[in-house]
Amino acid sequence: MPTLHLGFLASHGGSNMQAILDACRAGRLDALPRVAISNNSQSGALERARRDGVPAFHVSGATHPGGAEDGAILRLLRAHGVDTVLLAGYMKKLGPLVLGAYRGRILNIHPALLPKYGGQGMYGMRVHEAVLAAAERKSGATVHLVDSRYDHGPILAQREVPVEPGDSPASLAARVLVQEHTLYVETLQRIAAGEIRLS
Repeated sequence: MPTLHLGFLASHGGSNMQAILDACRAGRLDALPRVAISNNSQSGALERARRDGVPAFHVSGATHPGGAEDGAILRLLRAHGVDTVLLAGYMKKLGPLVLGAYRGRILNIHPALLPKYGGQGMYGMRVHEAVLAAAERKSGATVHLVDSRYDHGPILAQREVPVEPGDSPASLAARVLVQEHTLYVETLQRIAAGEIRLS
């Protein structure tokens, strides 16, 4: 019996979302994907969701101008019975309505070992470029709760990834992404099993 009812927010390819959808389908994650929402009408995430039979919606400033997208997202999450919100490469800051309604139940995965290399402007390849520029010997992935500040909420799980000699941002990103897919699913299953308690 699925114990989590998941709503996804994604802006681009949605590979982390796909890893979670695959785990749900394979019975490795006690969760039910309920809805996917993207601020990008052409995002791969929407295509992936529809292919898996998950209701998928484009919600952005274009569809809901004047700041109305926050309320529109919240209505969709509630209408689909979502109890846990997952950011999967979502490039927008969440509004106060969604943050308030799902406080303590919004998760994000970040491609670095927070609190290092997080915050506004630290996303995608920029993170890996910064890690290499600082000559770090390790990087990794972090699953954390989301609050009103970028990459700031309490950390739930981390996994280290070594920085190899000769790494480029792209090669490091690829290695971190493999661990993101695993870590996100494992952390969610620990939540579903009651090992990690959310509010």
